[in-house]
Amino acid sequence: MKASADPACTELPTAARRGPVSHTVSRVARLHRIAAGKVLKGLGLYPGQEFLMMYLWDEGAVRQSELIKAVDLDPSTVTKMLQRLEQAGHVRRRQDPDDRRAVLVEATDASCGLLAEVEVAWGELEERTLAGMDEGERRELARLLGRVEANLCGEAGGA
Repeated sequence: MKASADPACTELPTAARRGPVSHTVSRVARLHRIAAGKVLKGLGLYPGQEFLMMYLWDEGAVRQSELIKAVDLDPSTVTKMLQRLEQAGHVRRRQDPDDRRAVLVEATDASCGLLAEVEVAWGELEERTLAGMDEGERRELARLLGRVEANLCGEAGGA
């Protein structure tokens, strides 16, 4: 079915008339997450796990508490994600030698292959998401979404 034929993708509910951009952003975020889930499923990942892995690949071993803050998710959600990633052999958790109460989390050497696959998957997702846009439109969309993100980060920080 074409997306344009789906009322959920085209019609603006009456209650959203004063917030058409917010309504569209919410729909786009939901659809993007679904598309990401399909791409990631082939890698054995659930949506959100790739963000944990990206952070670990970039930062190396970090305390689990730092990882939770960095991805801004509920601690129980991160714990469950880490358990799954650990079972799959992508992360390792161990006691922090400097603070035995803390847990260090790091990407395993075995996850290096996953890194390349995630890069390819995100590239495919990017192309699907931005199909039909020229380079200038892509840059402008990234700029505008960056501004929206900054506005919302300011709101989230004040909450």
